[in-house]
Amino acid sequence: MKYQILFLIFCVSLFSCQSGKEDSQASVKEVDICIYGGTSAGVVAAYSAKKMGKSVLLVEPGKYLGGMTTGGLGMTDIGNKYAVTGLARLFYRRVGEHYNKFEQWTFPPSVATATMDRFVKDADLDVLYYRRITDARMQNKRIESITLEDSRQPDGKPLIRVKAKQFIDCSYEGDLMAKAGVSYFVGREGNEEQDETLNGVQMSFWHQFPDGVDPYLKEGDPASGLCWGIQPNTLQERGSGDKLVQAYNFRLCLTDNKENQRPFEKPQNYDPAKYELLARAIRKMDLHIDNYLLFNWGMMPDNKYDVNNRGPLSTDMIGMNYEYPDGDYATRERIWQEHVDYTKGLLYFLTHDERVPAELRHQVSRFGWAKDEFVDNDNFPTQLYVREARRLNGEYIMTQKNCQGEETVGDAIGMAAYG
Repeated sequence: MKYQILFLIFCVSLFSCQSGKEDSQASVKEVDICIYGGTSAGVVAAYSAKKMGKSVLLVEPGKYLGGMTTGGLGMTDIGNKYAVTGLARLFYRRVGEHYNKFEQWTFPPSVATATMDRFVKDADLDVLYYRRITDARMQNKRIESITLEDSRQPDGKPLIRVKAKQFIDCSYEGDLMAKAGVSYFVGREGNEEQDETLNGVQMSFWHQFPDGVDPYLKEGDPASGLCWGIQPNTLQERGSGDKLVQAYNFRLCLTDNKENQRPFEKPQNYDPAKYELLARAIRKMDLHIDNYLLFNWGMMPDNKYDVNNRGPLSTDMIGMNYEYPDGDYATRERIWQEHVDYTKGLLYFLTHDERVPAELRHQVSRFGWAKDEFVDNDNFPTQLYVREARRLNGEYIMTQKNCQGEETVGDAIGMAAYG
């Protein structure tokens, strides 16, 4: 399995863009540094800039700060912990304070949120919620200002224009980057582009179906059409490039503590046909829960589990996110909600559908939503796991050679350790 957390942080000196909206009536804010995207990178960048004595505005298109760190990804992917220093290390030590430990590397969303809020309060950060970018104004290849609309009522509240000496894009989507005309990639490049061997189309042993799962609506009848989730595409040549991106999901916070548990309920838009392929795969698979949901057993505090994708069909909504990176806001909202409906439906299917053997239904039914997590969001994660979207085409491009230690850079700005 692979995980990609993309922090797009840059000082922009790029191409001219034309305003897409008249904002003569917009209110104007002026700061030294404007940071777009309230992810963990955004909060830490804002905190750091404010502590350096700069005036800072942190813009978050939604309601929540912290991105995946507060949105369900509590099982930190880490190899050598000594590679993590600075404010990132401070975060883990502050989480540790909550548990009376020196530091803590796994955590439920509520503890991560409280820790992130502490950074905001300590620096007295000015945070602008529910505002998303519609336009970037350029002058001499630098961003002069950006225009923001209300993400809840795009045609309602007045626009806000932000002027700053420096802009930093910390969104997962790279929207400020794109509005500023910055060159970027979407998808996977072919191996030949960067002299790699592991890029592009790959056939992996991970997440494969067992042999003999029938793909047709009516088993054995090609004329009946394909089951939901199957795309009639031809697998391209190994190592070739395309515009496809890794599947998205939600990192779920579940618990087996019955006193703090809410059962999986039938969602409003439940469609059992979406799980037909999984039902057929289950007939040919071992019934242990670990084949269907990836639990981090024993790794999370408070009897809680950070649950990820596992097996042929699980929490990843495979192939349903390809429009997301360059999609408009309406397209992304549709894709996001489709992932919500699919995920809630999956857990209901695994605990209630008679196509699932009783043994597996019983195992999954041990768990439920943690009632004390995401309390204002139906106990459901607040951040879609946008594993990859737009990727900056910068002065230096990280490639397979960097990951394998064949090439290094002499002016690194950050370190991590996860193979």
